[in-house]
Amino acid sequence: MVTAREIMTSPVETVAPDDDVSDVLTRLAKADFSGFPVVEEGQVVGIVTETDLVDLFQPSDRRLWIPVGFPPFIETMTYSVDLSWSDLDVGVDMVKNAGKPIRDVMVTDVVTVSPEDTVETVIDHLADPDRDINRLPVVEDGELVGIISREDVLRTLSEHDVSV
Repeated sequence: MVTAREIMTSPVETVAPDDDVSDVLTRLAKADFSGFPVVEEGQVVGIVTETDLVDLFQPSDRRLWIPVGFPPFIETMTYSVDLSWSDLDVGVDMVKNAGKPIRDVMVTDVVTVSPEDTVETVIDHLADPDRDINRLPVVEDGELVGIISREDVLRTLSEHDVSV
């Protein structure tokens, strides 16, 4: 039986809750993975992913509504102009969010596994369609000891004759 301890990567690159969004984004741009556990005093307090950070810079709906017409003589019509994703918008978002701490964007409802959990348990978590989890922190006695990505599981299944 393959366990999480055999699959996990250790040591784990982490960030702290007070790290700046811009610093974490820079680290992720240079990394070959897409998220960090957020750790405070050895405890996993959150997780932050590329998606969490990109969401800061993706305007939800920046539309300018322009009424055209001169009531009461002509019926007023309203036109909208989509202003989303201009260089100016992204620049403004970067300046606005650069100094934010990761604690403001991290996910705090983190699913973890123990080192003794089976590969089947790991797969169940990673395959949960409601959670869309790409990586699982491995926690032992409250401390982060490793991390398992979907890639780690696939590599393990490929290397071992594991049936799930």
